[in-house]
This record gives sequence, structure tokens and C-alpha cells, in this order.
Amino acid sequence: MAQGQADLVLRGGAVYTVDAVRSWAQAVAVRSGKIVAVGTDDEVGALVGPRTEVVDLRGRMVLPGFQDAHVHASAGGLERIRCDLSELHTLDDYLRCIREYAERNPSAEWILGGGWAMDVFPGGVPRAEDLDRVVPGRPVFLSNRDHHGAWVSSRALELAGISSQTPDPADGRIERNERGEPVGTLQEGAMDLVGRVVPRASVEEQRRGILEAERYLFSLGVTAWQEAIVGEYAVVPDCFDAYVELSGRGELTANVVGALWWERGRGLDQLEGLLARRAAAGTEGPFRATSIKIMQDGVLENFTGAMLAPYLDSEGRTTQETGISYFDPEELKRHVARLDAEGFQVHVHAIGDRAVREALDAIEAARRANGFTDGRHHIAHIQVIHPEDLQRFRALGVVANAQPLWACNEPQMTELTIPFLGPERASLQYPFRSLARSGAVLAVGSDWPVSSPNPLWEIHVAVNRTIPPGYPYAGPDGGADPFLPDERLDLPAALAAATMGSAYVNHLDDLSGSIEAGKRADLVVLDRNLFEHPTSEIASASVDLTLVGGRVVFER
Repeated sequence: MAQGQADLVLRGGAVYTVDAVRSWAQAVAVRSGKIVAVGTDDEVGALVGPRTEVVDLRGRMVLPGFQDAHVHASAGGLERIRCDLSELHTLDDYLRCIREYAERNPSAEWILGGGWAMDVFPGGVPRAEDLDRVVPGRPVFLSNRDHHGAWVSSRALELAGISSQTPDPADGRIERNERGEPVGTLQEGAMDLVGRVVPRASVEEQRRGILEAERYLFSLGVTAWQEAIVGEYAVVPDCFDAYVELSGRGELTANVVGALWWERGRGLDQLEGLLARRAAAGTEGPFRATSIKIMQDGVLENFTGAMLAPYLDSEGRTTQETGISYFDPEELKRHVARLDAEGFQVHVHAIGDRAVREALDAIEAARRANGFTDGRHHIAHIQVIHPEDLQRFRALGVVANAQPLWACNEPQMTELTIPFLGPERASLQYPFRSLARSGAVLAVGSDWPVSSPNPLWEIHVAVNRTIPPGYPYAGPDGGADPFLPDERLDLPAALAAATMGSAYVNHLDDLSGSIEAGKRADLVVLDRNLFEHPTSEIASASVDLTLVGGRVVFER
């Protein structure tokens, strides 16, 4: 045990350390922001002095602070201070919220925000006419939950010059009526057609958004994260300057890794600028720009996810559509090998089985070219993985960056995904247990504001494969039936992925991710010991206390 007086002691609890042997303790002592002792109440009690703050846990659970390996905190924070639809799930509620926001902000040049769910609309396609009815004559741009589509008003289409004569971009689609006229939904790269005329958020507004996101994430026990896009994407503004300023001013408390956006069509010409950004962010503050985000495909719900075999139509017949690979596979190999050689981590968005395979092929090419580096490259989303590719994650040292909250029978899955994959491919979705059994490292990300950043909801779904109580996107039956239950994780594996696994991805595992002497005191206190309650109640737990560097940043 350490010598000297502790600043803070948490005792009388169930401390699950998530160390290598998954040990338990009763108490934790903190001094100067670091953990100095972990053990029994009696052992840690020796560090209690007259100036030590002592918290009686009364049996509550202590965990390492959760870490989010894939989140758009800047965008999520902006949505929270803009027109936020994320907690609603009907067209009437959306339109009421939009009308009220417009009334509160009569001078706003544009109505901006997002969070709508595709399953609310027939075919997942909302209409401009609904927006025109509640905010007539005003331009509106609202991203959907997954930020792969946008709902826009007629005025927004007009300002962007989009008409029946406007061709679809190579990387997207304008949804149209039978006359070829835009209906008000833009998919993937088509969002940029309107996005380029949307006013950019100021750095000051972005700073406010990031701090709002940090406050919200702390309330959920999240103490560090990877910002999954740092750069211009659709109407999501480049948050690099805002993060650097917050870090430099000492206003950013969480540790954040920025994944710099790899732009389509620019190739290796952009590398010099990204190297400069990495250097400008530095290595001393809480924000580091050491990762590169590559989006290799879209999403299954709008048929832009890259699949090895074609999608089905609504009648179950095979189509000609196999989705979009945004980078030619050979080009992707060259890019990933060079980025790996430059010491960047590569963070790939891959939803479909073809995109996952192309990402693995690219990392394999980098291994052949450079040997095994410590990049800790990861593939995010991994919705459909061909069985032949499961073993490649461990063999290539690729982290499986999972978004567990999506692995349940919500309407977006049952209505907009499974029918267009067919039963055989639908059974390959989100194979978390198969990946874990193969020896792959699992990390957990939320993709917020695509979905909730609540780690307890994510862990609940990872363990149960059912919709958590209170989830706003549950269907009429509440998603009670487990989704592919053979792919459930046990609770220790899910907790490890949400703490140490994500810390490993973020190169923070030497500082956090487990409760061990010498590590930073990033801790979360839950209102109950998850192991003493049925797994069906995981999502009912609450965060009582969050500490970062030994300092309380949230208290319920």
C-alpha cells in the first residue's frame, strides 16, 4: 500500500477493477488525481487522514470510467443546443419540436439540427412538404439519426439549386417522386449539395457544443472518447480548432483522441495537412489528433452499405444493388499502408461485409508493407461480417469497434434492414461473441448522436440483445425478443470492452481503463452492483458519481 494521506477515499463498495484478472476490491484511495491504493476497507483506511474526503459507497459499484471509442461529441453537443429530435419518435412530435424551435429562434437564418429516425417515415423517406407546413419559407436541414441522410425543406432545395434536372452525385442519392422531382430527402453525398450553402457554425458555437457534450457524457459516466470525425462532413463543421482552443485554455477535462477526416477524392495529397494538424494538436494536452477516419461505405437502411452480394427488394427478389465502396480497394490499401507508416491510427467505418473485408485487406497490406506497428487500427460498426473474416481481426491485430445498441429488434432493424438482407445474411449481424471467442479485442462506441451515448444501455444490449427499457426507438412490442441471442456477450466481457477495450484503442490503457494504483482516477460509481442483479436490469442502473483525475465532474 502507498504511504501518506489520500485526498479522497471511496470505501464500503463493490470495486470491479477490470484489471488483467478481473479482481474485486472494497475501496480506492486517490491522491493528486491518481489512484494510490486499491484494496479492502482496512487496507485503504490506513491512508485516511484529517484532510481526506471519505465517501461511503454503501455497497454501490465502482468501475473505471467508461470510454467511447466512436462518438461525434461535437455534433451531438451542437444538436443538443439546436433543434434536437433525438428523444422523439413520431412525425407529429418532430413537427411540433421544429415549429417550437423556429418560434424560439425567429432570427435564425436556417433551422439546423437532427436526430430523426428513418422508421417513422414510409420507406425511410421524409418529405419537404411537412417542413414547409410548419416553417413556411424557411430553409431547414435536419440530419437523421445516423447522419447518412438529411431531411430538407423546399426553401433549402431552392437555395441549393436542386431540381429535377440535378443529377445524383457519385456518392449519394436525391430521393425523388415519380416525376423525378426532389421530395426532401438527401442520402449520403447528396447531403453536401445543400450542406455547402448552410452557414458554418462558429468556433465559439462549436466550443459551447463540445462543453455541452462533455457535461452530458460525464453524466453517463463517460470520461474519455474518440471524436470520430474531425473535419468537414456534410453540415457537421470541422471541430479541430474548437478542440485545440479548449485544450489549450485548460477547459477540456476529458481525454479526447481526434480522428482526422480522410476526404474522398483527394488521395495522399491531403497527408501533409493532416500531419500538420497532428503536430498542432500536440501531445501534452487532453486533445490529441492521432487517428485518421476513413468511411468505406454507407449504411444498410438506404442500400449504401457495401455488400458482397446484392440487396433484396421489398418482395424478396434479388436486385442489382450492392452498395457503395467509397474508396477503390486498391486505393484503400495504398492509403492505409502510408498512414500506418506515418504513425497514424486508422479508424475505418465499415457496415457491410464487403466494406469490412476491404478494410481488413487494407490493414493486411499495411502489415505486409510495414510490419506490425502499434497503430491499434480499428473497424467501427461491423454490422455484417462474412464468417471467413472473423478470425482475421485477431490475426491482423485489428480492434472490433462495436456499437452494441444497434444489435436489437428495433424497427430500423426489423423493417428497414432484415427484409432487404434475407435471413441468411441477417443472421451474420453484430457477431460480438464470435469476435470475442476468436480472440479479437472489442471496444465499445456509441456513434452518438446517431444513437444514445449511454454506456449502460449499450452494455445492456450487448449482454441481452434486447432493447433497453426507456429506449425511445422501441417498436410496439418493445423489442422483447432477443436479436441473435447466440451473439450475446457476458457481463465481464461487455464491461471490459466499454472500459479497457476502448482505452486500448485510444492509447490510454497505461493511464486509465482499469482501477489500478498509478493510473488516473477516472472512476464511475453506479447505484448498484450489476453482478448482483438480473442482466435484464442492467439498463435500469444509474450513474451516481463520475470522477476525472480524482475530481467530481458529475454527481446525481
